[in-house]
Amino acid sequence: MFIPTAYTVALFMLFLSMIAWGSWVNVHKLCKNWRFELLYWDYVWGILLCSLIVGVTFGRTDPGDPNSFFNDLSAASGTHHGWALVAGAIFNLANILIVAAISVAGMAVAFPVGIGLALVIGCILNYVLKPAGNPWFLFGGLVMICLAIILDAVAYRKRSSGVAVSTKGLVLSVVGGILMGLFYPLVVKATTGEGHLGPYGVAFMFALGVTTSNFPLNYLYMRFAPSGPPIEITEYFAGSLNSHFWGLVGGLAWMVGTISNYVASYAQMVGPAASYTIGQGSTMVGTIWGVFVWKEFRGAGRNVQLLLALMFAFFIAGLVCVALAPVV
Repeated sequence: MFIPTAYTVALFMLFLSMIAWGSWVNVHKLCKNWRFELLYWDYVWGILLCSLIVGVTFGRTDPGDPNSFFNDLSAASGTHHGWALVAGAIFNLANILIVAAISVAGMAVAFPVGIGLALVIGCILNYVLKPAGNPWFLFGGLVMICLAIILDAVAYRKRSSGVAVSTKGLVLSVVGGILMGLFYPLVVKATTGEGHLGPYGVAFMFALGVTTSNFPLNYLYMRFAPSGPPIEITEYFAGSLNSHFWGLVGGLAWMVGTISNYVASYAQMVGPAASYTIGQGSTMVGTIWGVFVWKEFRGAGRNVQLLLALMFAFFIAGLVCVALAPVV
């Protein structure tokens, strides 16, 4: 299986994961009149498909290798398979809750509360499980990225004229953020210790966890969606080929980023805390799309533009610190 042996390659894979995680949701803008809950089904199928394709290619470069994709899956213990499956289910629930929080309370609440909590919890737990990198650079960078997320949220709030905070949205953000911070440490548990899974094996089992959990979770979300009327499952089958195609592309893109992150984290020169923190910089990538491509801040006042400039400055500085943590 392919594992990077140079730090520059591992760092490139981490930035690829950040870009993929922050970009996949753009496919929803290409599917007009198609509810996110319906697109999410194809997104999940894309995740599972990508994990299998990459597993039998990059994960099986030498079939005789005991760490090759299928050998790895068969040799790993049931406990480690279980960690990966649970990680996928927890991520899926967290992802749905944060999307629900955005629909109820907007990004001004969901970003600083949900993603902020996920960043802090995930980074600390990952470092405790597998300490790697200079903690001053790692956690200093983490603080700056969190500040960037807060500035981003303030900018969105000013743009929307300070809409009142919804209690439901706040609760969804807190619960979703806590769960989002817990899934990656479970991936770390699945890839360490005797009988552990390799990065490609854990990605496939993680994808299975996402897929199997999506049947009850997304069905419930469709029936009790806070952003609109209930949706019948028959509406999914009535969707256009274009809508299904872009949902699948979104899942493929997100999983390319996820596998890149897992593989880079598995390499000895990068720890999971740095991998997760850089990957979660995806929030700022999403903002870059909103600012420069979708023009979501067109006509914003000078104060909002200043907040965005400060946000990007903190974001870049934080990323530099986290990227340097494994080598200083």
